[in-house]
Amino acid sequence: MFVGIVVNLALALVKGAAGILGHSYALVADAVESTADVITSTGVLVGLGYAAKPADEDHPHGHGKAEPLAAAFVAFALFGAGIFVAVESVHLIHTPHKSPAPFTLIILLAVLAIKEALFRFVKDVGDDVGSTALKSEAWHQRSDAITSAAAFIGISIALIGGKGYETADDWAALLASAVIGFNAVSILRNAIGELLDKAPPDELSAQICSAAIQVPGVLGTHKCFVRKVGLDYFVDLDILVDGELSVREGHDLAHSVQDKLKVEIPIISRVLVHVEPIDEYGRRPLFEAQ
Repeated sequence: MFVGIVVNLALALVKGAAGILGHSYALVADAVESTADVITSTGVLVGLGYAAKPADEDHPHGHGKAEPLAAAFVAFALFGAGIFVAVESVHLIHTPHKSPAPFTLIILLAVLAIKEALFRFVKDVGDDVGSTALKSEAWHQRSDAITSAAAFIGISIALIGGKGYETADDWAALLASAVIGFNAVSILRNAIGELLDKAPPDELSAQICSAAIQVPGVLGTHKCFVRKVGLDYFVDLDILVDGELSVREGHDLAHSVQDKLKVEIPIISRVLVHVEPIDEYGRRPLFEAQ
């Protein structure tokens, strides 16, 4: 993350200077996007650090919710950058100005290569650790690469078309603002889903139930609720057991299920197991609390 912050800061300065000197607002817009990258990357870094703090008396479930909050911060920063770029693009489309300088294309090609490399690196790390904030940050890097690609196309059209095509650069910046807004919506949707304890894919619940019934004494599973908290998953699971088991035997069986799940599925950090007795006919008692 720190490397990404340094790279984005350098890119923002280079693109901003090249855009001003080369009369390319699309490149200036790209510099704004890189500046937003610096701000959001810093926010994500702070958010991940806070999310990693252990549970305490005031936060018995840990600080994991700071991670999707950091992702939401990225989304709002993208919204702001997109609106700024769109407003300035519309203004310049209606304002006569010079065509961009050819050297700006060389700058953009270098930027494209760097941003795509950053996207792939951050996305791989985010996928490995299951971080919503890191994955949103990766797509922020990709949106910057898309902005650069749009700028490259716009500047190329302006240079090839000559007189009368000067605004192609500004139209490219306007298109890039739409892409930035789309990415912001996608990132915010995922972050809000995690903050509201949206259920993960069904594959994870199926994997949990499959592992649980492998424990001797577990006759089946009933409810399985899973939620993501930071980089970890919390599980609430009902297991079906022989109704003749003693309280201690049921308690020990529940702990065996907890241990099994944590070993087989490392992303699970907490498991709450509820033991449900069934009779010899495989039925749960009628007086079971609902």
